[in-house]
Amino acid sequence: LYRGEYYAMQSDAHVTFTRGWDDDIVSQLEATGDEMAVLSTYLTDIVNSIDPMTGLSKRHTRPIMCNTEYEGGAQGKHLRHLSQPEGVPDIKGMPQLQPYWAAGYSFSRGHFVATVPYDMYQPMIFQGEEMSIGLRGFTVGYDYFAPERSVCFHSYAIGENSDARNKVPHFWEHAQDFRGAGVKAMKRLLGIVNMNPEVPRSEWDHSEEAKYGLGGARETSKFYDVIGIDVVNKTTQRHLCQFVHNKMHKMFMKNLRPDGMGIDYSKIDYKWVDPRPDDK
Repeated sequence: LYRGEYYAMQSDAHVTFTRGWDDDIVSQLEATGDEMAVLSTYLTDIVNSIDPMTGLSKRHTRPIMCNTEYEGGAQGKHLRHLSQPEGVPDIKGMPQLQPYWAAGYSFSRGHFVATVPYDMYQPMIFQGEEMSIGLRGFTVGYDYFAPERSVCFHSYAIGENSDARNKVPHFWEHAQDFRGAGVKAMKRLLGIVNMNPEVPRSEWDHSEEAKYGLGGARETSKFYDVIGIDVVNKTTQRHLCQFVHNKMHKMFMKNLRPDGMGIDYSKIDYKWVDPRPDDK
């Protein structure tokens, strides 16, 4: 569907936008000064979020992507984003740097969707795909930011919207018709981003890996080291949001390249370590 547009956006279905959302989100993206910026988040619930008279947002908070954990299942262990914290932005005047990309909302220069396309060899994948896109984008040189202001809100299947939303079909209704496809796809997904070193490379599909694979600007190992992800033992350094809220943006944005082509991670020597490992 991409035809060379200057900007590209994707969002969940069942989303309502604020008045003037397009001018707002463009100005937020340009405020980063980062050609490789991608504004991305899990959307806030629509209830009590938009003024029905003005069409403007009633909220002064926004979510930020910093909370993820390994989960198991038939498809194997993979990282899944959990509920994300929402609060008043720590950074004023521009979006705030964050480690993760979210499928719920994404806005960027158009080249992001052309350079990091959805992998057509991953059928029956739902959880895990966000980490695939995010990590592949990281290796190309993209940086992820939480919008300073929410420009749209989601109708979740809770509260007053529960009855209507729970009638919507789900892709997993057809899981039995494609039994085993998700397991094979997950091996490929994790293999491409070097997240399953215990699985021989011969066990997953390498079709069109140049198109759906990694970039050459950064290594996945750099991301794992900085964020505190152990791909061998399948663990994470927890309480990452503490770092993302107070330090990540200020520390890392100092290394934005002079030409605006992304943050230079070769200048970043940092590894997140959970300061409260016994506090679950």
